[in-house]
Amino acid sequence: MKLHLFLLFALVIWIHCLTGCQRTPTDIEETRQWGTGIENQRIADLGDGTYLNPILSGDHPDPTIIKDGSDYFMTFSSFEAYPGLQIYHSRDLVNWQPIGPALESYIGSVWAPELTMHNERYYLYIPARMDDYRSNYVIYADDIRGPWSEPVDLENPRIDPGHAVGEDGKRYLFLSAGYRVELSDDGLSIIEGTEEHVYDGWQYPEEWDVECYCQEGPKIMRKEDYFYMITAVGGTAGPPTGHMVIAARSESIHGPWENSPYNPIVRTESVDEHWWSKGHATLVEGPDEEWYMVYHAYENGFYNLGRQTILEPIEWTDDGWFRTKGYNVDKPIPIPEGGEAVPHGFARSDDFSENKLGIQWRFFAGGDEEYQRILYEDNALLLEATGSSPQDSSPLSFITGDHGYQFEVDVNFDDTAEAGVLVFYNERLYAGLGVNSDDFVMHNFGWQHGSQARPGGHDNNVRLRVTNNRHIVALHYSFDEGVTWHKYDRQMEVSGFHHNVAHGFTSLKPAIYAAGEGSVRFKNFTYRAIP
Repeated sequence: MKLHLFLLFALVIWIHCLTGCQRTPTDIEETRQWGTGIENQRIADLGDGTYLNPILSGDHPDPTIIKDGSDYFMTFSSFEAYPGLQIYHSRDLVNWQPIGPALESYIGSVWAPELTMHNERYYLYIPARMDDYRSNYVIYADDIRGPWSEPVDLENPRIDPGHAVGEDGKRYLFLSAGYRVELSDDGLSIIEGTEEHVYDGWQYPEEWDVECYCQEGPKIMRKEDYFYMITAVGGTAGPPTGHMVIAARSESIHGPWENSPYNPIVRTESVDEHWWSKGHATLVEGPDEEWYMVYHAYENGFYNLGRQTILEPIEWTDDGWFRTKGYNVDKPIPIPEGGEAVPHGFARSDDFSENKLGIQWRFFAGGDEEYQRILYEDNALLLEATGSSPQDSSPLSFITGDHGYQFEVDVNFDDTAEAGVLVFYNERLYAGLGVNSDDFVMHNFGWQHGSQARPGGHDNNVRLRVTNNRHIVALHYSFDEGVTWHKYDRQMEVSGFHHNVAHGFTSLKPAIYAAGEGSVRFKNFTYRAIP
């Protein structure tokens, strides 16, 4: 028995080190200081002509970006969050303002998309996965702000499409594992029988610790005499030294492709670095006519924030290759000149006077039937209850990039319903506090982890609070609109609530839910980052 206990203890320690042996938040924050925006939210613009990565904090993975005159537009993988594919706008590559979601119809978990413009029309090529079906889709719009079309199924299961127009004027999609297909002239179908393998990738040294070879994310651009293919290899998560950016070029869209002598262009070389698993890049010309690389990375010590967006200057060599300029992305970098800054970000506090679905709030794995659960009235969000717990009630959540934060909300619930607040990763991993007509219900590890009877003498009006201060979660409730707070007697540590534990590629997010039957009214949602 003692041996079994020892082995169990050793296993627990090993799992903790696997998921949480990172530089401490205090160590990280002592070495850098970000700007602060709305509600003390962390922003990149330092106000002195420089920025400190990330340009978009929190869960903004697989960035795909286009330049349209003096405007830049970017979107990211949205996975099971719907409405999905939130589009952002910038004019200086550092400050970004959300426009709205491009995808409303549920097609599964949305992986690395491709945003492109062709013949004055915007296209989004979208790989999506369900349990029993995988494919690529395309949506299009004549205005980046929409409306966007309904998804068109391209009937190809590969991931990470990258759009290109060849010297022959034909349109192509480059896909994972070095494959390519030809598109119809309108870009809305794949020409049958055109899939072919066109690129073998670049092989890193065997002694490097990676997740897998995983040749993914091909992005194609044409500059002067060459087509350039920027690709990710090494796996998107797993060991922090795995993910990387490689490049190849060809004089023809049909190859042959020559690997860059500067490969890997970007890679995390040590677990001591601030940014882990750096990869999945796209090149873009800045307003200063210099060139930049946009890619994603996990933040050491804050893996559960998901992959965040990094902007790094690059330079072109005399022989036509590109490489980084050598800036340390952990330190301030000059903001590209010539661009007008748009207001960055948006307030996460919500008085529910208008519909922020898709801008802020998104359902987990929610399609049209989930949208029908929402009604706005009298500065309240009326949410129809469904399911029995956060696992099956499609919580509403939003992305945050702050190391610490606190949020509160007033709830009024029917006797047959349960209202709650969470930090939510997915249906298998979450933590928080629910309340119903009889009990307070505490959630942890993705299941109900305890309950206690509600004090008597109170109606179904409660204000709930979640504090997540650098992975330590505390729960409070108030029966007098926040004048007097009562602390729930269980706190939690959530640094391990992330992809390497629960898969899903996403992040830990503030969330609200309504389970059971009847409805829940949410009012006066407030959010603030903790410095």
